[in-house]
Amino acid sequence: MPDSPMSSLPAALAALALAAFVALPVHAAVADAAKSEPPAAAKRAFDGADEDSIDAERLYGALVRVNAVAVPNARSSATLGREREGTGTVIGKDGLILTIGYLIVEADDIKVTDARGRTYPARVLAYDHATGLGLLKTSVPFNVPPVPLGNSAKLEDREPVLVAGWGGIPDTALAYVASRRPFSANWEYMLDEAIFTVPATTGWSGAALVDRRGTIVGVGSLVVRDATAEDPKLPGNMFVPIDALKPILEDMVKTGRRKETPRPWLGLAADEVQGRLIVTRVSPDGPADAAGVKAGDIIVGVGREPVRTQAEFYRKVWGRGSAGAEIPLRVLQDLEVHDVRIKSIDRVDYFRQVTTY
Repeated sequence: MPDSPMSSLPAALAALALAAFVALPVHAAVADAAKSEPPAAAKRAFDGADEDSIDAERLYGALVRVNAVAVPNARSSATLGREREGTGTVIGKDGLILTIGYLIVEADDIKVTDARGRTYPARVLAYDHATGLGLLKTSVPFNVPPVPLGNSAKLEDREPVLVAGWGGIPDTALAYVASRRPFSANWEYMLDEAIFTVPATTGWSGAALVDRRGTIVGVGSLVVRDATAEDPKLPGNMFVPIDALKPILEDMVKTGRRKETPRPWLGLAADEVQGRLIVTRVSPDGPADAAGVKAGDIIVGVGREPVRTQAEFYRKVWGRGSAGAEIPLRVLQDLEVHDVRIKSIDRVDYFRQVTTY
């Protein structure tokens, strides 16, 4: 899961990606916008929209730079690095900031910098592994008008959107919705519906996906190779839809986590390779490691139910109960099929303790 600094999208890249997508009937404003620098492009693409115009001052005033440093022995440092940087968006009073969770997991030193260059200490308020979202709260008063939450379910394919990073207008990229579909990843993560946009921008980590109403409809998570659902496959970005936050927001603010019992977590990464589910990484000292699962093993089934895809695997594992449930796996290991029983845990319990929780 990448965490590179924000940077603006060159106009040439935008033009190239959109030109490759001419098979789709893109709105003329979007095509014209690809020929200009991102700020001008964004303005023209959004001018004339039926919805209320974007309050630029409010939007950019609510975007903050997030700098996080994980504890020295953080388990997540192996994949995320110890120092992380991305964007956060103020969505509530008293400095309630929404960001992507991997920036702040196991983080013990967090600072946010506002649009005027002022830096504030912050703490992790909540983290939700199921959605991948995280919440921060500044440790001192930080009152700016929040960005309202939008309705990601109403986004339509080919709809123009803005990818807004902490750097303000120079770090704003014009994009449009390429597809909305399920998404799964090898770190035991799956969304029923994710938002994919093109062209790709490097400023994805925690970036606000903003619609023509000026509301936030998604939070930047990844760069992907196949943002388009059909050919031609084009690179783009994946965003966690804001609708995934709404049902759990109140509980996250109150208790730091969602109300529902956590899913069972095994501590393994499995990739789909030619119709097989191959273990590519095992978390050291995690449940799968303790049960003897190794990189290179092939997951054949959960119990007696066969699995070939990440989605099948996760649904069958999560259907066995909550964290703490014993999960029976069948794995092909050293040319033999073995029955392995893994005592699952809550993924949060695997992380190192930090002082900001």
